[in-house]
Amino acid sequence: MYQTANVYLLKDLARLSGHSVHTLKFYLKVGIIKEIGRSQETRFRYFDDSTLDALARIREGRKAGKSLAAIGAELSAA
Repeated sequence: MYQTANVYLLKDLARLSGHSVHTLKFYLKVGIIKEIGRSQETRFRYFDDSTLDALARIREGRKAGKSLAAIGAELSAA
C-alpha cells in the first residue's frame, strides 16, 4: 500500500519541532532547511518529514555546541 508523506505549513513545522517561526525563517534564509514546494495562489511554503528530521538534527547539534555552518555542512553531506 502506498503511503503519502506528511506535508506541513511553516506554522505547523514550528509547532511540531519546537522552533519558533522566526527561527525557521532564519534557517530558510541561510539555507539550512529548504521548502519542498510553494502554493501558487497563497505563496505558502510546504515542508515534509525530512525537514522535521533536519530540525531535530539541528537542535542536537546546537546543544552539542556546533556552529550553524558546521551543522549545515553535515546536513548537506547526508
